[in-house]
Amino acid sequence: MVPLALTAALAAAVAIFGAAGLAGRAAARRGRARPYRAAAAGVIVVGALAAFAVHPPLRLELPAANGDDLIGGARLTPEFATVFVGLTVYTAAFIAEIVRSGVQSVPRGQWEAARALGLKEAQTLRLVAFPQMLRVIVPPMTSQYINTVKNSTLAIAIGYSEFMTVMGTVINRTNHPIEGTLIIVLVYLALNLALAALLDVYNRRVQLEAR
Repeated sequence: MVPLALTAALAAAVAIFGAAGLAGRAAARRGRARPYRAAAAGVIVVGALAAFAVHPPLRLELPAANGDDLIGGARLTPEFATVFVGLTVYTAAFIAEIVRSGVQSVPRGQWEAARALGLKEAQTLRLVAFPQMLRVIVPPMTSQYINTVKNSTLAIAIGYSEFMTVMGTVINRTNHPIEGTLIIVLVYLALNLALAALLDVYNRRVQLEAR
């Protein structure tokens, strides 16, 4: 299983770099930027999938009755619920403001013209408003999603054992601060680069193309 997963991951990484090279040449001929960040994100995702295939971090387990208690399954702890609700409400406030600015960026004349053409509200949103809103919404939304990943480290304030807390315990027990710090940096760097690259690809799709 392990050699097969590693071989598949290596083959996928080579294929991604090959496709990125071909896409880069095509982009250079058209005068566009080469998709290096998308290729890097693809390699990171493939590496993560390979690691999960070698050592699955999660498994499906159904709860079962054990007397007056339950065994197996997942438990919603107060700490996790607090972190989840706090980050959700905090991030939702920023996202709501970003979406509001996107809605207001569509000129009033566009809405009036859509109504004059006889478009319904759903058609107006889908065909007229959304394409223009996304060009304003996606860039700040990218920064907000990256901030959410970094803000998750605040869970240590309420005693929730998130990644930074676990790595701090590992560093203290193994006495390898350099290696532990490098793992922390690489994990957050991989997450942020993958998010930025994926949303950058989507942002390029919704932007207007100069002719």
